[in-house]
Formats: sequence, structure tokens, C-alpha cells
Amino acid sequence: MRVKRGVATHRRHKKYLSAAKGFRGGRSRLYRTAREAVERSLQYAFVGRKLRKRDFRALWILRINAGARLSGLSYSRFMHGLKLAGIELNRKVLADLAVYQKDDFAKVVELAKAALK
Repeated sequence: MRVKRGVATHRRHKKYLSAAKGFRGGRSRLYRTAREAVERSLQYAFVGRKLRKRDFRALWILRINAGARLSGLSYSRFMHGLKLAGIELNRKVLADLAVYQKDDFAKVVELAKAALK
């Protein structure tokens, strides 16, 4: 008796076609095109997860720099001052302080300034 693989093939095709839902035109309807589009999208997603980390770090640094300059310090001098003062806040927390709690951030900047002298 021969093995018919229709069910397995149908499942495999369905997996790709459901992953391609929302894609335009043949990319959501034609198996081969959908598979190519889905595999490419998964590659972009993989790369994007790495890029997101870089992008957020750059954004945090930008916000910290802007906040520190309002108090008369550059980003690099501010970070060095924090290290000397023994303050171990990460960039994400510092950026949040700089944007949402400006008064508290200004106090942290003053601590860093004091440590630089």
C-alpha cells in the first residue's frame, strides 16, 4: 500500500498561508509566494529584535544627554560623574527620570557634578 502525503502537505501549506494572513495579493494566497514572504519576514523579525535593542539604547542616551545638558553637563561627563559617585542606575531608568521626573533627574545630575569635583 502506498503512502499518500496529502494531509501532511495540506497542513504544511496551511501553516505558511495562515502565517501570511494580511499580506497583499498573491503573497497571502499562493503557497510558494507566501512561503517566500513568510520566511523573509521571519528573517527581518530576527534582525529587528537585535536592532530594537540598539535603537532603544540610542534613544535613552539622547534623552539622558538632553536632560543632563539642561543642568550644564554633557552626557559623557554625567555618566563619568555617576560612576565616581557610585550611582548604578541603568540608561533606561535614567532616561525615564529625565523625561518624566525632571526634578529627580536634576538631583541625580547634581550628585554626579559633586562627584566630578
